[in-house]
Amino acid sequence: MTSFADLVGNRWLWTAVLASTGAQVLKVLLILLIERRWRPTAFMETGGMPSSHSAMVAALTTGVALSEGMNSPLFAVSAVFALIVMYDATGVRHSSGQQARLLNELVDELRAVVREGFAPTPLRVLLGHTYLEVLAGTLIGIGAGFIAFRLLP
Repeated sequence: MTSFADLVGNRWLWTAVLASTGAQVLKVLLILLIERRWRPTAFMETGGMPSSHSAMVAALTTGVALSEGMNSPLFAVSAVFALIVMYDATGVRHSSGQQARLLNELVDELRAVVREGFAPTPLRVLLGHTYLEVLAGTLIGIGAGFIAFRLLP
């Protein structure tokens, strides 16, 4: 039976969570730096630069690689999981975001024609990631994994 102390002391879990959190904080800071506006709600949003999902799975996989070895079954499971998450972020979820953008444009055109009683809620557009956003998240995760499993005691 595991204890709460085991959960709190799980270096792999907390490295992944902190990498994801760090990526989300960086996302808010990049918006502030590039767009010159404070938008803390971006901390809770998916999509955008960098990918916190990629940071999370890369940190987990790096931690497993450094602690268990790259020939371990646990590393294989973690690496496959990470690849699926990253593929999904740039594939299916990114395509969904593009479709949402197009549908919102069509709704705007219909609204101009119909006007009365036509007020659907716009779809969320930022669902997925570009390759650059996933790469940035992956590098953050690898860095977090190295810090947690090579630099910290």
